[in-house]
Amino acid sequence: MDKIKFGTDGWRGIIAKDFTLSNVAMVAYALARWLTGKFKDPCAVIGYDTRFGGEMFTEAVAKILASKNIRVYISESYVSTPMVSLGVVKLKAKCGVMITASHNPAEFNGIKLKGEHGGPMFINDLRDIENLITTDYEFDLEMLNWNYLVEQGLIQYINLESIYLKNIHDHFDIDQINNSGLRLAFDAMYGSSQNIFKKLLPDVVLFHCDVNPTFHGIPPEPLPKNLHEIEEYIFQKKNIDCTLAVDGDGDRLVLFDEKGNYLDSHQVFLLVIYYLAHYENINGVVVAGVSSTGKIETLCSKYNLKVTRTPIGFKEISRIMITENVLAGGEESGGITIGNYIPERDGIWVGLSIWQWLAKSGKKLSELLQEVREITGEFAYERIDLEINKNLRNKILEHCKNNVFDHFGTFQVKNIQTIDGYKFFFDNERWVLIRASGTEPLLRIYIEAENQSVVTDIASSVIGTLKL
Repeated sequence: MDKIKFGTDGWRGIIAKDFTLSNVAMVAYALARWLTGKFKDPCAVIGYDTRFGGEMFTEAVAKILASKNIRVYISESYVSTPMVSLGVVKLKAKCGVMITASHNPAEFNGIKLKGEHGGPMFINDLRDIENLITTDYEFDLEMLNWNYLVEQGLIQYINLESIYLKNIHDHFDIDQINNSGLRLAFDAMYGSSQNIFKKLLPDVVLFHCDVNPTFHGIPPEPLPKNLHEIEEYIFQKKNIDCTLAVDGDGDRLVLFDEKGNYLDSHQVFLLVIYYLAHYENINGVVVAGVSSTGKIETLCSKYNLKVTRTPIGFKEISRIMITENVLAGGEESGGITIGNYIPERDGIWVGLSIWQWLAKSGKKLSELLQEVREITGEFAYERIDLEINKNLRNKILEHCKNNVFDHFGTFQVKNIQTIDGYKFFFDNERWVLIRASGTEPLLRIYIEAENQSVVTDIASSVIGTLKL
């Protein structure tokens, strides 16, 4: 296989092909060497989601770390990624390991690494770990005795879900939400967040809150095409005020309003900024990935909020959150966080925040969103993922780098931004971003304009110019 590399959101591979016990062991051994070289008496938190082999891969990582005298806190059962990140902070660990492939189809699994700050591990540390990955083993995985490592206290089971739920109770008025009269629904997409609302809000209507490692053949990514069942339920019942859906490991979210309208990551993030600035009168920097809507600047200008744009990957947002006063951070893929929380995206935390705001304000979600639109105006957005061969992908990116494209059809390029990939601005409302995915062999094209018709025209012009 190719060299193991951590992309914008971890390392992923097909189970039994790339993601094997042997390869996971190589990563764990490299992590152990990094931890023991960087910290005195380090400890780590390890969790896994509902995918095939999660517990097996977790135990392999735990055995290897423990064999190097690294104390390991291991999840008692499947957990969400934010539970691991919070566990790192609460247990004062030096890193977190989450066995997950996030939103990818069932045949994938992967590893996300978390830093001691409670967010995605930073790129320099990831590269140091990658450089330590070797096939030159010092151990036989089968010979490492699990019971002995547990008896020595090097491996300790921990209930990460309980730690997470306590933190929620400490920060939210759950009774206010329960007693608000709001009719709420939640779709876990068979992922690892499925138990939370069974324990927090028993009246919430639940969808796909049981373990099914195949995800019934639907990738656990909260896109409209994957949420038909809950969308149909909302339209049929006409009595759900707000629906929250999260991805397989619980760190990304989308919403449906009471009319059954789908709110993508851009609309949710704008809503979060608006409520914090307008209703709560809180200030701070707004941190957004380069691919997120330009309406963020429009909204923030009304409240004199600074906007900082970052490369793709929540680790870039997380880095700023530990050094600056951040109001909110968000990215196009659906990862959002609020400044008073750990520097980690969390679909449940943001969803609960919105539910509590609805309970507190007494307003409908569509009403709050309309208040946002009155400031920002309407917009349309589309992301196109293209599976093309590596040579063609590299050729297109090389052309972008060399300023070959000064127009796409009738759309003249007025400015180019190179924070991550190549963002071509046609005017203040119209732009296209072209970049290679950091986690999958894809060329991604992101487009924003004032309406869907113009987005469609831009998409056609870009694909035609790139000769795809």
